Amino acid sequence: MVLRCETGRHDHHDVYAAMCPCRDVLDLLANKWSALVIGALEGGPQRFGALQRHLQGVSPKVLTQTLRRLEEAGFLDRTIYPAVPLHVEYALTDLGRSVAVPLALLRGWVEQHLDEIKPYV
Repeated sequence: MVLRCETGRHDHHDVYAAMCPCRDVLDLLANKWSALVIGALEGGPQRFGALQRHLQGVSPKVLTQTLRRLEEAGFLDRTIYPAVPLHVEYALTDLGRSVAVPLALLRGWVEQHLDEIKPYV
């Protein structure tokens, strides 16, 4: 028997199944820069430059790719304001705000337990 999700778009959600689209979402959200971008936007909308300054070490290319992937997945909105130069802001959607909660817990856990974790470098 094949189970279908409520939307009927794919089989039952099972992140352990090889073909489950859940894996793509997990891959996106488990990415370091995605988790940090979502955390940085918890305080409200930000422009690209402010995000780049906040996320020390991220290249413009990687930040652009991360923002595009999060926008395509529906975790954030991009708003363009007509001005010279263009003013673009990124903000979490309702879906983005909902995933920000578990990601904040994960970031906090890492900071709290970092000294207990054996170095892997």
